[in-house]
Amino acid sequence: MKVVIQRVTQASVSVGEQQISSIGKGLCVLLGISTEDTQKDVDYMVRKILNLRVFEDDGGRPWSKSVMERELEVLCVSQFTLQCVLKGNKPDFHRAMPAELAQPFYSAMLERLREAYTPERIKDGQFGGYMQVHIQNDGPVTIQLESPSSPSDPKQLSKQEKQQQRKEKTRSKGSSESGREKAPRPRQAPSTSSGAEGDVSSEREP
Repeated sequence: MKVVIQRVTQASVSVGEQQISSIGKGLCVLLGISTEDTQKDVDYMVRKILNLRVFEDDGGRPWSKSVMERELEVLCVSQFTLQCVLKGNKPDFHRAMPAELAQPFYSAMLERLREAYTPERIKDGQFGGYMQVHIQNDGPVTIQLESPSSPSDPKQLSKQEKQQQRKEKTRSKGSSESGREKAPRPRQAPSTSSGAEGDVSSEREP
C-alpha cells in the first residue's frame, strides 16, 4: 500500500459540480491499494496516518503533534494511480488491486480509521468516481509512505529481476554441463571433423 499524506489548511472533493466532502485543517491522504495488500497493511497505515507528527504543539514547536492529538480532520481519497509502473512513457496499473476487490478493502480501512479515531473526523471521496480534489497544502508538507509488504520501487524490482535472471541462467548452464558429463560422446572416425563440437543448444537463451 502506498499513501501520500499532505498537511492541509483545507481540502475538499467534488464530483461534477457538487462538493461531496470537505475538511478544515488536518490531513489529506491519497491512498493506493496494491494486489498484495492485507489486513496487516491496513493496520500499519492506520497507525501511521493517525500518529504521524506533522503538526506544531501549543507552543509552536514543529513536528510535535499528530492529527489525533490536535483533534483535526482526515480526508481520504482512493488513488489507484499511486500503484503506477511506467512502460516507456505509458502508465501501467497492473499492481493496483482490481476495483471489485479494492472497494471493500478501502471501505474496511475507512472503518478502521473511524474505530481508531473519531468517526465524524474521517471523511472520504467517492470510490471509483471522477473527482476533483482541491488541496491547500500547508507548508508545503507532503509525506510518502509504503507499508512493509508493498512492492519495491521499479528500480529495485528491475534489479531483483536481473538478479533472478542471472541465477536462472547459472542454474541452466549448470544443468547443461552436468548433462554433458553424463551423456556418452559418440566415437568419430579419425577422418571426421566437426567444428560444432561442444556447442550446446540448450545453453542459448530462449
